[in-house]
Amino acid sequence: MDIVGFLKSQFICHLLICYIFIVSGLIINFIQLFTLILWPINKQLFRKINCRLAYCISSQMVMLLEWWSGTDCTLYTDPESYHKYGKENAIVILNHNFEIDFLCGWNFCERFGVLGSSKVLAKKELSYMPIIGWMWYFLEIVFCKRKWEEDRKTVVQKLLNLRDYPENFWFLIHCEGTRFTEQKHQISMKVAEAKGLPKLKYHLLPRTKGFAVTVQCLRNVVSAVYDSTLNFRNNENPTLLGVLNGKKYHADLYVRRIPLEDVPEDEQECSTWLHKLYQEKDAFQEEYYRTGTYPAVPTIPPRRPWTLLNWLFWALLLQYPLFQLLINMINSGSSLTLASFAFVIIIASVGVRWMIGVTEINKGSTYGNNDNKQKQK
Repeated sequence: MDIVGFLKSQFICHLLICYIFIVSGLIINFIQLFTLILWPINKQLFRKINCRLAYCISSQMVMLLEWWSGTDCTLYTDPESYHKYGKENAIVILNHNFEIDFLCGWNFCERFGVLGSSKVLAKKELSYMPIIGWMWYFLEIVFCKRKWEEDRKTVVQKLLNLRDYPENFWFLIHCEGTRFTEQKHQISMKVAEAKGLPKLKYHLLPRTKGFAVTVQCLRNVVSAVYDSTLNFRNNENPTLLGVLNGKKYHADLYVRRIPLEDVPEDEQECSTWLHKLYQEKDAFQEEYYRTGTYPAVPTIPPRRPWTLLNWLFWALLLQYPLFQLLINMINSGSSLTLASFAFVIIIASVGVRWMIGVTEINKGSTYGNNDNKQKQK
């Protein structure tokens, strides 16, 4: 195939993937809106239904990683801990270095059957974003403005609401607050020096207040903390665009299960514990860069078929009206039909750019830049 033909076929694949994701996502958001009538009648039924509806959206993203790009994700963990994954509530601490680290976190959830009920601590702006942001609203995701004085009361209330959640869930949290960049790292280490904290080579300073409150509110509900460190082999620099293009990556995820009773209850002691944890994470990163492996038993959790089956269902359901539009355009050639087709193309193209833009590191949050600068003043 010539280069032009390849680019055209690739563009068509992008359009189809984004068309299916956007249209199915909006349909599911619309269904979720109607489930609100269940909340005052049967809150637990509302939650169970929305876990399944959310899975229909998030599993499409995981399908791209697992089936479309064929990315391998090797899990390094203690065999005794492995059998507990998916069978208990947990707080999952993730490092924040790559554009698709959130996708690998979802992949981890999917392999152990908790993708639909997984929770995150997310910035408030994401709650207004169609599809994923709206999906998270119905999943009772904890949103924050990143101003702790304003956030604390809201975050505590949202977390306490999860104490009677009917499904096993993992609460995914990026304690660094923003993606790692060299500029943010330099600023973060200046703060560490000013506060007399040990410096980190591969991480930003963790933000301890949100983690401490999460532990306090979910104690006796959550069984463990899963300390997770993600890397990619051969210095791969994974991007969502690469995944969309079907590029295969090789991820290594190191997970340590730490019983929650080992995490201090006192906020200050919990803060000290988290800083120590990140020093250990830094050491694991150092070891990985030196040896290319982690100090645990490697295994690849079995891939489940449901992400692919869900995507095929929506693809078969939604491609018919798209092809019908194409046939009508060819048969009629009317300006209205041509305009409708152009509209679909534009929407799908914007969808591609949006999906890429929200994960690009160089377009990431300035939170780590501005907030740390203020702390130095």
